[in-house]
Amino acid sequence: MEITILILTGILAAVSTYVLNNNLKQGAVRASALLSLLVGLFFYFFPDLFSEKLTQQIPVVFIGGSFIGMVSSRILSSYVLLAISGTIFSILFINSSRFFEGFGGGLGTTAAISLLVSLSLAIIARKSPIQKFKQKISKIRKSKRS
Repeated sequence: MEITILILTGILAAVSTYVLNNNLKQGAVRASALLSLLVGLFFYFFPDLFSEKLTQQIPVVFIGGSFIGMVSSRILSSYVLLAISGTIFSILFINSSRFFEGFGGGLGTTAAISLLVSLSLAIIARKSPIQKFKQKISKIRKSKRS
């Protein structure tokens, strides 16, 4: 259950920061900072809603996930890819957070890796042999109609 909550937190952070950044034109830094502050204050004033471990990890995962949402709409315009990035970030955080203990930039690095992986998946999906085959078939169909 804890893992699910952290994954949903990563997705929510990425998407909500992206919306505030790009759709509501608040800017990347302001969107990330405002939402992270709200989540941090919420868990500061209500620490007993979840277990102690979740109360400490949710704000950290939210901050890291909000780094993903700082991406420009020119680079990434798909909410699905944002959700995938948030999921990848959360999984990486859960499995590697102990390695980044004491090192600065661990959240930002993990967020950048997550975003690059999801962007790479989109490129691979576009250039897959199946997509090329579909394009050839559609060209053949169009030429037969003419």
